[in-house]
Amino acid sequence: MQRRFLSMALAAVMSAGFAIYSLSASATLKPGEKAPPFTAQASLGGKTYTYSLADELKKGPVVLYFYPAAFTKGCTIEAHEFADAVDEYKKYGATVIGVSHDNIDTLTKFSVSECRSKFPVAADADSKVIGAYDAGLPMHSSMANRVSYVIAPDGKIIYEYTSLSPEKHVENTLKALKDWAETHKQP
Repeated sequence: MQRRFLSMALAAVMSAGFAIYSLSASATLKPGEKAPPFTAQASLGGKTYTYSLADELKKGPVVLYFYPAAFTKGCTIEAHEFADAVDEYKKYGATVIGVSHDNIDTLTKFSVSECRSKFPVAADADSKVIGAYDAGLPMHSSMANRVSYVIAPDGKIIYEYTSLSPEKHVENTLKALKDWAETHKQP
């Protein structure tokens, strides 16, 4: 009897988890859609400035990734992976920006210690950017889900990936960027 109850409870939890995953996966912006423009307070290497997506897109593609909270295990892993890959992104003319609900003081520290001063992180304390990109957690929409976008210089989204696991975000966005670059080679 206990075993049957545990099996039913486990099935219910797994079903709820799948439902949450389904909600998060279907709520994001899709390739082909226009990326909402934004400006936000950001920090790079401990220095605060105003980040503008429009300005960055003039330089080339942008990898925009959302993450739940600075200094948490998964977000730290993801920041390290993006920092390690910055030079690879630059080969394709791309820049990286991370966005979370954290305040700028927290992100100023995070930009140095976990992002290793390699790419900026932007503060979205009012969750306007998170909302514009449909990147909120299903049960707590003011906090970012773990969502990565690749945005072409024309402002269109060319790739989207959602997974609470930090493991494939860098790999997948680099592949999408490489694929895009193959079809958009400069003469």
